[in-house]
Amino acid sequence: MTYSSYPSEYDAFYGGLFLVFLLITLALVVIGYVVNALIYYNTAKTNGLGEISFWAWIPLLNIYLLFAFGSSKTTMDEIKKEALIFLLIYIGLAIVQIIPFIGVLASIALVVLGLFYMYRLFYRWTGEQGMSILFIILTIVTGSLFYYIYGLIKMKKPFVA
Repeated sequence: MTYSSYPSEYDAFYGGLFLVFLLITLALVVIGYVVNALIYYNTAKTNGLGEISFWAWIPLLNIYLLFAFGSSKTTMDEIKKEALIFLLIYIGLAIVQIIPFIGVLASIALVVLGLFYMYRLFYRWTGEQGMSILFIILTIVTGSLFYYIYGLIKMKKPFVA
């Protein structure tokens, strides 16, 4: 058996395949980000958070909007305070993820926090706990496709709960 150090036609094929996969993934991430920002922007405008609705287009501040949507407070100042506290917790957990063993726990906490506030958003849209849990499960199973479709439907309607 001889081994050649020259690239073969298979190397070019798999390299090209990887590049196509990478470009498709990047395009899906950009499309998902734009659709999510559109949902957050219109939901904020519709539900009285118009003064901070433009934050939907800024990468870290759109998470702030998710926390504001899930808030149970009534005044704008209280909503902003609660959302800021949870944003700082979220950022802190994201930084702690770097630490080897504690990072796993921080990752789990980030997922739980994100799912809880997504549940709160679905609850505010539907007004029913069971439907909100079902919608979270559908969002996970469909890889967020359900969230995008349902969010586009509900983004211009006021919260029920």
